[in-house]
Amino acid sequence: MPNKSLGGYWEFPGGKVEIDENHEEALARELYEELGMKVLIQSHFKTHTHAYDAFTIELIAYRCSFLDASYILTDHDQYEWVHPHELLQWQLAPADIPIADEIIKTVFPP
Repeated sequence: MPNKSLGGYWEFPGGKVEIDENHEEALARELYEELGMKVLIQSHFKTHTHAYDAFTIELIAYRCSFLDASYILTDHDQYEWVHPHELLQWQLAPADIPIADEIIKTVFPP
């Protein structure tokens, strides 16, 4: 959303881990809360820490299998499914770029 931190940038979905929750549970909860999406979380993919001017964020990405979604957005303006080779054509949040790079390398190895 334009008035939020990093408004106007595209980001991978997710959010903060709550008390008594592991990373996988947090991701499943956040995907459901933000997109009405259910996934099967398979394995850790990549962790990346990025320092913005006002805060530092640690992104922990997972490989997931899509199960179902209502796509009712509660925290975002839009969603988009993007082919991996198109990821860097979007205005990604700076912290998300290394994750996108790794996705591209994994799908399209040199």
